[in-house]
Amino acid sequence: MTDRSEIGQALGRLLGPAEPEVGCDVCFDELDRYVELELAGRDVDAEIPGLRAHLAGCPACREEHDSLYALLSA
Repeated sequence: MTDRSEIGQALGRLLGPAEPEVGCDVCFDELDRYVELELAGRDVDAEIPGLRAHLAGCPACREEHDSLYALLSA
């Protein structure tokens, strides 16, 4: 039997984010600034709307984010 949370996660992936989302091109262009804002403790959602939603749904961009975040926070 499938767990309800698994069904909810699958539906979330199918339906996409409930908020605005940017594409990979915008993500690539804004990723440096996004990580710098994160590290500064700024409200990244207000400054670059839709990027967090994109990172949640795009494994390739999320990997880039995580690598850059690790590099800049070291």
